[in-house]
Amino acid sequence: MIRPVNRLDRDTSGVVVFAKSEYIHACLAKQMKSGLFRKEYTAVLNGILESDKGTIDAPIARKEGSIIQRCVSESGQPSITHFEVLKRLTDSSLVQFTLETGRTHQIRVHSSHIGHPIIGDTLYGFSSNLISRQALHSHKISFIHPITKKHIEHAASLPDDILNIL
Repeated sequence: MIRPVNRLDRDTSGVVVFAKSEYIHACLAKQMKSGLFRKEYTAVLNGILESDKGTIDAPIARKEGSIIQRCVSESGQPSITHFEVLKRLTDSSLVQFTLETGRTHQIRVHSSHIGHPIIGDTLYGFSSNLISRQALHSHKISFIHPITKKHIEHAASLPDDILNIL
């Protein structure tokens, strides 16, 4: 039975890994918990980030009264997102994110929390005439193959709708 190892939010593009057996899925899930399974994302954020790089360490919880939306909350689970600005545009920033934890909507919540929601993210920011979804893309995933022990890396180029913003 095929099982997804990682998931992407609705309207997020990019790389998804599927395991072809329960054993491989369990091995990769263990790597996720230990930090060996690495996920990198690219997003276009509203506004200009002042810092070239940094870490957002803010716990995330389910927003009260919502089954979908999340928020930064002292009662939430630890959530750590590292970021690096790749390019500053006129009124937006192209940013690369690396997740240390993998909470639901983590990048979207953290970006909004620091005052720079992802362009087009209607749940944590606002719609945009530049793109019909949030400008968030899972561009690279790397892990150790459970059987061969080789380092595996998969990447996906930015899709046209995000390139059009840039």
